[in-house]
Amino acid sequence: MRTDPLATVRNLGILAHVDAGKTTVTERILFATGTTHKRGEVHDGTTVTDFDPQERDRGITIFAAAVSCAWDGHRINLIDTPGHVDFADEVERSLRVLDGAVAVFDAVAGVEPQSESVWRQADRHGVPRLAFVNKMDRAGADLDAAVASIRERLHPAPLAVQLPIGAEDAFTGVVDLLHMRALTWTDAGEARDPAPVPDDLREEAHRRRRLLEEAVAELHPGALEEFCATGALDAGTLTAALRDLTRDGDAVVVLCGSAYRDRGVEPLLDAVLAYLPSPLDVPPVRGTREDDGTEQRRSADPAAPLAALAFKVTATATGRLTYLRLYAGTIEKGDTVWDATARRSERIGRILRVRADRHAPLERAVAGDIVAVIGLRSARPGSTLCAPHAPLVLEPPGVAEPVVSVAVEALKGTDTGRLASALARLAEEDPSLVVRTDPETGQTVLSGMGELHLEVAVEKIRREQGVGVTMGRPRVSHRETVGRGVSGFVYRHVKQDGGAGQFAHVVLDVEPLAAPGAGFEFRSAVVGGRVPQEYVRAVEAGCRDALTEGPLGGHPVTGLRVTLTDGSTHVKDSSDTAFRTAGRFGLRGALRACAMVLLEPVAEVTVTVPEDAVGGVLGDLAARRGRVTGSVTRAGATVVTATVPLAELFGYATRLRSRTQGRGTFTTRPTGHAPAPAPAR
Repeated sequence: MRTDPLATVRNLGILAHVDAGKTTVTERILFATGTTHKRGEVHDGTTVTDFDPQERDRGITIFAAAVSCAWDGHRINLIDTPGHVDFADEVERSLRVLDGAVAVFDAVAGVEPQSESVWRQADRHGVPRLAFVNKMDRAGADLDAAVASIRERLHPAPLAVQLPIGAEDAFTGVVDLLHMRALTWTDAGEARDPAPVPDDLREEAHRRRRLLEEAVAELHPGALEEFCATGALDAGTLTAALRDLTRDGDAVVVLCGSAYRDRGVEPLLDAVLAYLPSPLDVPPVRGTREDDGTEQRRSADPAAPLAALAFKVTATATGRLTYLRLYAGTIEKGDTVWDATARRSERIGRILRVRADRHAPLERAVAGDIVAVIGLRSARPGSTLCAPHAPLVLEPPGVAEPVVSVAVEALKGTDTGRLASALARLAEEDPSLVVRTDPETGQTVLSGMGELHLEVAVEKIRREQGVGVTMGRPRVSHRETVGRGVSGFVYRHVKQDGGAGQFAHVVLDVEPLAAPGAGFEFRSAVVGGRVPQEYVRAVEAGCRDALTEGPLGGHPVTGLRVTLTDGSTHVKDSSDTAFRTAGRFGLRGALRACAMVLLEPVAEVTVTVPEDAVGGVLGDLAARRGRVTGSVTRAGATVVTATVPLAELFGYATRLRSRTQGRGTFTTRPTGHAPAPAPAR
């Protein structure tokens, strides 16, 4: 049974750009804590958290994996998250339930595009972070440059608490600036006893310690008071101030090391315990009452009514696993809980402590825990589980809109039913996958966050269900917007065909918003009560109904403002239904009178290539309608940043490899929609 006090629990995520080394960091944490007795390697396919066959084949993290370990009397529940942009929704769901995170950066590349994306995701969820600058043993590694890129691109106050000992291949350890001691490791990765600061680094270490004290004093009132009184800060004050600044999000503590060579992992674990919050340190979770919608808060109290959020669902040989974060209360094996999202009772069959694909049974779990349970049939990612006598609905993680679609079809007609069932299960496990039937062609269409996302989903069906599947060419999800609006568009809805009639009269102005993809705004400028307020709300609802299909090609409409300027009612025949219908058909007619613009999804592409291949890569980007926004050369390679329509990036990986003899790499990050070129006449 769980006896860990809540103050000794840390719910932690590992965030990074793809290939920054976060899975290796996770593996070294498991090894350092004694959870594993052999170092897992990504390139050998022996890692604990990348246990899925596709992850091992591709050498990347695809699915968020939870593990649990112990360090210095504390329990750490750790989630290794994907770094590829196609799986950003896995990161979003994980961040929703975490109390803290370690952001891993490449010591050569610094802040990369997906590093920035996951950092912004953590900002939205208010998750405190530490920064770990990894790969300090690489050629071109530079801690100061990495810290500068954190300051410039992420805009927190980065506070480096370590100084590297040695550089590149000669990197052997770090100077701990808080306690002014040297921490070094053997070639086998074993930590040596702390030692005095080396003579050749003593002056630089004292200078950096002074800069650290000054930076902390500027940000923390308590530290400023001591600094003004004594002219310095002791280690205890620095630690307490860094803890406060980290948890408030006012600064980020920066550490460094080489996870692959087992250097810097133990100090990182110590920093996790010292600076990141326990479940007791985070604000109470907020939810709404199921009956009246009023806000309620639940603190991390095992004796409080249960409040838990399901953030991941997966089918395994053990059964259907539902991963839960318990915010309040306690669950025990055999308990009956209320699924407030599906509005049905569920029974907890088994409770498991998770270590990736291995599980240890538990009799109970309490507030602050992250566990998996078996027996829930209706729970989906985002479902709230609560006590039947105290129902509560927690805000689910946001789900991004799919940007790429493919038609999928079973190779054998007899497998059509199995394919449909497999796709339904996939959509249950991953809300960012959407399955629908094309009304025109009758094809089954699978939509997701990118080409790789869809490839992984289809391959999962092939491997796990044994169903042969063919995929059509990917298609992007277009939007429509207003290029030039219309004023005073009049629409009358009159229906008199026996029985109660319907009457609604609306006058609409439609205009574009400043940004093409800026959503939808509705406002009323009706005076004199010519359209009562309850009917105004019905008109708005009708306008939102009309946004699902635009006049150009039936794509969703965005980036417009609709103003209800006038209208009239009938004493008997006007109703909410009539005005909602008028809003829907009125806006559809107004959009046909506007000058409409087709929007296509675009992405920021970061291409890293040898200097001798830059010309060919730039020419290829131009042919793909790319717009180069930046270029920088570092460590013998050129990094080109460009904005490219997503539709033009299909197959780009193969093209880039052929142009650079396999030496080029690229990453993408969706940046919204932009006007598409007019079709050729």
